[in-house]
Amino acid sequence: MANHPQISVVISTYNALVWLKKTLCGFEHQIFKDFEIVLADDGSRDDTKEFISEFASRIHVPVKHVWHPDNGFQKSEILNKALLQCDAEYIVMTDGDCIPRKDFLQVHQQEKSRGHFLSGGYFKLPMSISESITEEDIKSQRCFDINWLKNNGLASSYKNMKLTASGLTEKLLNYSTPTGATWNGHNASGWKTDIFAVNGFDERMQYGGQDRELGERLFNYGIKSKQIRYSAICIHLDHPRGYKTQESIDKNLKIRKATKEDNRKWTDFGIKKIKSN
Repeated sequence: MANHPQISVVISTYNALVWLKKTLCGFEHQIFKDFEIVLADDGSRDDTKEFISEFASRIHVPVKHVWHPDNGFQKSEILNKALLQCDAEYIVMTDGDCIPRKDFLQVHQQEKSRGHFLSGGYFKLPMSISESITEEDIKSQRCFDINWLKNNGLASSYKNMKLTASGLTEKLLNYSTPTGATWNGHNASGWKTDIFAVNGFDERMQYGGQDRELGERLFNYGIKSKQIRYSAICIHLDHPRGYKTQESIDKNLKIRKATKEDNRKWTDFGIKKIKSN
């Protein structure tokens, strides 16, 4: 492995250790090996810190734990702190409740291109399956098998094609999906220089669209997006969202509106706390 890995994987987490263990197990079994893990921890308890330390001692890649004290939902702030710790030129971002399929990083590596960011999706699981998935299910990859999931209670849906599409079908679905190729915090990637050029995440923003707003500034900066929602697969574990408030969503929508209307490429409330020229 070179001095610097080819990919830095930034994973957000907050007091969801059971889900984080499953997510990290997914990264333990990636086909693509030249990466580091940077955990953006928004103030989890000591049990998370202890597990990350134990995990770091046995996985084949570097693991960094970036933590700050719990001060409510400050995901944008901890993500910026994590971005500063990334050693790779290319950054993949996801959440600590999304288990990546074994080819997840391989797809991001193969599809990356200058002047673009990649937009992936997730496959949402019900709580019953989320809780029952074991590390052995992840290691064997059967938790990504549609028949195994159906046997464990998954309902039939057109959305199941996310897990079954391959080859030409996968490419056609990426091309034809009506879902916009936005920056999605659970599954997106881009060049470190581009993310820093727009100053990372806007730290005024709490729950609701702070990832999309970053993508909107990247668009304004001239970066295009590429759809990989049927190629880079992760399964999303169910959980309650106690931090979701109408107040934070309204505040964030106002910031996003200004980003679009004023064609903002930069936030004064990001990685660097200075005014743009």
